[in-house]
Amino acid sequence: MTFHEIQFPPDIAYGAQGGPQYSTTVVSTASGYEQRNSSWSAARGSWNVASGLKTQTQLNTLIAFFRARKGRAYGFRFKDWSDYQATGQAIGTGDGATKTFQLVKSYSSGSYGETRTIKKPVAGTVVPYLAGVAQASGWSVDTTTGILSFLVAPATGIAVTADFQFDVPVRFDTDQMSVSLEQYNLGQWSGIPIIEIRI
Repeated sequence: MTFHEIQFPPDIAYGAQGGPQYSTTVVSTASGYEQRNSSWSAARGSWNVASGLKTQTQLNTLIAFFRARKGRAYGFRFKDWSDYQATGQAIGTGDGATKTFQLVKSYSSGSYGETRTIKKPVAGTVVPYLAGVAQASGWSVDTTTGILSFLVAPATGIAVTADFQFDVPVRFDTDQMSVSLEQYNLGQWSGIPIIEIRI
């Protein structure tokens, strides 16, 4: 898959409209009962970031970014300001042999929940903990996959947790820019749709 490890300008992303979405088929019977079938096991985010455009400089940056991604052709990183970090997130338990752990973020409501795989952590923000003790060394993280690796496998029964910030892998959901010149030297793009991609 074609993906550029570059973040969409965060100042333009700020104030984006959107969030997680699902795909559910609802079939209603003659008696009024429903059968609901969920097609996706996890959410897929979508946003419109047009509201973030405030200056001509931002528009120039956006045009260059759009051209470099060639519309929908190349994926990129996006900071969802409504959900971009985790604190004390459980990512596994040591068994004395496993050295690698996938970063995840868990969401819970009552006895139900969802675990989201995090594959684009932000460099310099990851802090792993073993049994609640921050680890200053002896580990590394791949910011393109979200895999946390320890030089020495955590001992059996040791809780592995982490703090981190993360981006969402996305792409533009259009191949055409539609800019209107609202006033001299300042354009406006009425819709900038982006959508999360599975990687």
